[in-house]
Amino acid sequence: MWQVVGHEWTVKLLERSLANGRTAHAYLLLGLPQVGKTTLALNFAQALNCLDEGKPCGQCRSCLKIAHGNHPDVRVIEAVNGTIKIDQIRAMQREVALSPHEGRWKVYIIRQMERATTEAANCLLKTLEEPPAQVILILTASDMDQLLPTIISRCQVLNLRPPSMLLVQKALEERWEIDSERARLLARLSGGRLGWAVRASEDEAILRKRERRLGEMIELMGQGRVERLRHAQHLSKSPEGLREVLDLWLSWWRDLLLIKGDSSTEVTNVDREATLRSQARGYSLIQVWDFIEALRTAVWQLEHNANTRLTLEVLMLSLPVP
Repeated sequence: MWQVVGHEWTVKLLERSLANGRTAHAYLLLGLPQVGKTTLALNFAQALNCLDEGKPCGQCRSCLKIAHGNHPDVRVIEAVNGTIKIDQIRAMQREVALSPHEGRWKVYIIRQMERATTEAANCLLKTLEEPPAQVILILTASDMDQLLPTIISRCQVLNLRPPSMLLVQKALEERWEIDSERARLLARLSGGRLGWAVRASEDEAILRKRERRLGEMIELMGQGRVERLRHAQHLSKSPEGLREVLDLWLSWWRDLLLIKGDSSTEVTNVDREATLRSQARGYSLIQVWDFIEALRTAVWQLEHNANTRLTLEVLMLSLPVP
């Protein structure tokens, strides 16, 4: 049984390739962070090596080993200290030359491929160009623009869209036994990222951090140039969490846009709707739209190695005053 929530068309495509014996030698799963890319990759590894008829059954020895992370033919490679290094790829290449130990396929899941150094990415190309028999590579990434075009062209690309809020809420209620009201809140806040919703249900610190970051942004709206530049400096010191902060800001300003435009679509930050409606009265539609564009530009620039502090300073100074 596939454990992934949503992504039905992708699951059907992978099932057909298995049934027809026409699996690709390499896949690239694209989607937002925590949208289910690694879960789908592990499910596919189970299906490839499942010992029963209903692949993946989730119960046979092979499926259980993969689920527990101790199958000798399935490995997950991820960043160490922020990057995937060439030594990790070389170690994988030595292994792929060997036959599977006990499964039908050797499966290597390389998470967050955009974190690979240039040397590691170029080294991986050799394996993608001359794929060994009985080896399947599954790469995951959040941003295709940060990957080498030569890597993309050698993979079957599968785009994973976030599942609906209702689907996420249902999964939280049925699989994780979260009460309906809390599941609804987490589903809305997640933006369809089930992995985030599950983590937030298990770790209250995640929601506390969200509250703190929203509080800092709201306070910043009424502050002057000096405080804004100081906050830009503060954020630039923690680049690893910066995308999460900017995504949170984007969700807030998109909510303001929905309210200003009298949209019937429910806001994401449902627990702060009263604050949103109060703030919306202090901004024009143009101000809200312009800052959303400023946020998107900052995200793009940071993903393309712009100076972090300078980018954030420009963004903070463009934050409209109510």
